[in-house]
Amino acid sequence: MGTPFAVEITVRGYETDAQGHLNSSVYMQYAEHARWSLLQAAGIRQSDLLDQGVGPVNLETTVRFRRELRAGDEVTVDCAFVWGEGKTYRIEQRIVRADGEVAAEVASVCGVLDLADRRLVGDPARVFRSAAEDLSLFDF
Repeated sequence: MGTPFAVEITVRGYETDAQGHLNSSVYMQYAEHARWSLLQAAGIRQSDLLDQGVGPVNLETTVRFRRELRAGDEVTVDCAFVWGEGKTYRIEQRIVRADGEVAAEVASVCGVLDLADRRLVGDPARVFRSAAEDLSLFDF
């Protein structure tokens, strides 16, 4: 696998909890932002997928919190698709502080939902291959 796709984010004060730490739900938002940013960088818009009658779905997510984040911290959120067999794929992500410390690891099991049948499509990689302009971001 090559270097994962990444976006940079600055932790905003309103995202922190009473202890001054980044609220746990915001880690999920950062991960989601990086996933959609990767799709956009590959040339896939949400409307493109909807036009095909499909949409990516998150089936399971695990977050491992490793180091705290506080308002003003600069982080990089990376994103790598990991393809397997069947109807699901994995997305592995890290949220890394500017000092290089990993603040969180996010692992998701995902699929592509056929919006008419309300079932997962059999080959999710095919959906992204057919819609993407830049296939290198997916590490097929």
